[in-house]
Amino acid sequence: MHLNTTQSRALGDVMRLLAEAADGDALREALALPMLELLAADQYVSMVWDAGQERFERFTALNMSAESLRQWDLHYRFVDPLTFAMMARRRPTVATQILRQPELQKTEFFSDFLRPERMHWGINVYFFERETAVGDFRIWRRRQRGNFEANELELLRMVEPAIAAALGRLHWERSAAPSPQACERAEELLQRSAHLSPREAEVAWLVACGCPDKQIARRLAVGHPTVRFHLANAFRKLQADNRAALASRVQSLVELQRQALGRTAVN
Repeated sequence: MHLNTTQSRALGDVMRLLAEAADGDALREALALPMLELLAADQYVSMVWDAGQERFERFTALNMSAESLRQWDLHYRFVDPLTFAMMARRRPTVATQILRQPELQKTEFFSDFLRPERMHWGINVYFFERETAVGDFRIWRRRQRGNFEANELELLRMVEPAIAAALGRLHWERSAAPSPQACERAEELLQRSAHLSPREAEVAWLVACGCPDKQIARRLAVGHPTVRFHLANAFRKLQADNRAALASRVQSLVELQRQALGRTAVN
């Protein structure tokens, strides 16, 4: 795949931002300009789907008005024929793969929302960590640029796994990562009651907290084979056949300890 100078620089910026990222929302905001340069596009919008509330939140955008984003949330999301269909595909998708351009141009969504912002050709990608949506890119071009082509769709497919991994890691650290104090208590318990080594206890506890193997390896600064080795030992010592059983066993031990400490405090 041939990249011009602007695209090569933009791709380098994307990879650098992913490596340095410490916050998912800040990352999505920082990726706006390099993603527009990479795909030769004009407008960038990124949101995060909240499955519990059944709506998108944490909007960030480049070259799109705040009022348009507000109006999308208030009204146009209900008549938007693209977003949920593209999200369901779970892969980078050009808008015309969902709805032919002449048909899209007949809709209220196009005439009253897209056209005033000069958004004519679209491409979207929705990032998932397992079944949890952790962010999206909605990238649009003005009419004169022409539609996104196969090589540009392939570019988005190329960077998608790395972006999804970074957003997934940051989402876990934001919403599910245990406190250092909780880690210390749980790991000490697993070493004492299940005879796990310090590293086995770390791995088992992170699994119980929902941390994927890749993130465990990154968090502990070890390789994936090392994680799998310690995980296998934890399976054997805790008599668990799989991750779900291991997580259940670890959480049960932690809960029993919490209850015991509660009784001690009462007495």
